Amino acid sequence: MLIGRIIGWLLTLAGLASGGASAVGWYQTGEFRLMAAGEMWFRLAPDSLNLVQAIIQRYLFPQLWDPILQTILLWPALFVLLVPGLLLVWLCRRR
Repeated sequence: MLIGRIIGWLLTLAGLASGGASAVGWYQTGEFRLMAAGEMWFRLAPDSLNLVQAIIQRYLFPQLWDPILQTILLWPALFVLLVPGLLLVWLCRRR
């Protein structure tokens, strides 16, 4: 339960940081645009994104990458990180 809460809080903080980065971009350019999860991953670690894609397509299940994970990577990083983070924090809370 403690590990779930820690992971949940880390995901929540990463989601909020993504929203903050989008807000800074909005302030600088005057155009509001939420950063996609794939774009954020590519900015942070482009080699790992390519590696994960290759592993999934070659060794695991190729259909998992194209319709499913590719769609998720196009969603805003704020929601991709924040929703599972808050869900984990809520599910792993002390009762």
